[in-house]
Amino acid sequence: MTEPLGTSPAAHGQRAYGVRFDWGLAGARALTAEAEPGDLAVVVDVLSFTTTLTVAVEAGIEVYPYPWAAADAPAYAGDRDAVLATGRRVGLEDGSVSLSPASFDGVSGVDRVVLPSPNGSAISFALASSGVRVVGASLRNAAAVGRAVGGVAGRVFVVAAGERWPDGQLRPAVEDLWGAGAVLAALDLASASPEARVAAAAYDAVRADLARELAECASGRELVAAGFGRDVEIAGAVGVSAVVPVLDGECFGDRGQEV
Repeated sequence: MTEPLGTSPAAHGQRAYGVRFDWGLAGARALTAEAEPGDLAVVVDVLSFTTTLTVAVEAGIEVYPYPWAAADAPAYAGDRDAVLATGRRVGLEDGSVSLSPASFDGVSGVDRVVLPSPNGSAISFALASSGVRVVGASLRNAAAVGRAVGGVAGRVFVVAAGERWPDGQLRPAVEDLWGAGAVLAALDLASASPEARVAAAAYDAVRADLARELAECASGRELVAAGFGRDVEIAGAVGVSAVVPVLDGECFGDRGQEV
């Protein structure tokens, strides 16, 4: 007997497995529906939230995730003495920052940033109260994140944020599949779900030439055409970062191997 339309069967949470993979906010909620102490969620949004998060944390900046286009975002940032990053812009003469990782090049005088995005940031914010620890991973730090979370006692839930179609529906984005796969490839997959193993295999298929593949995928081409080629280059720098951003309360900071 099938469950009524609109429900999420227990099988969709991949609960038979210790290492899991799914897409978007709905997938994150399915994976964490029965979270236990010690479980951990890794959020991947390569173009660009978790890449920008990685670059900011590399610079010693604490990052607050927040829902996209939230009307109260300026007040939320003000209450935390944080800079509000808005939209995607580069070359900001006033020293402010945006969702573009390139906007953090050489930034100074910024200690805390509220960094909204419609995908990775919104998912991270939603998971903050789920009871699982939340880690941000990009291609830049996937290996470091994989090493760190590989030693946790609990289960590991890897979430590819994906992008959005114009009607707001989730658009599975191959760059997030690769980023998630890069984390998963660093783990012991003996207890991994088929979904997680497929993501790891997808990364293995392109890892030898990933920077080029990233620039040529749909999201990469979109950003290059819009003048954000530097963002794609920064996102495609595989394995250059050792930071492990962990959501501690409301903000991400580098926790190294302490996850």
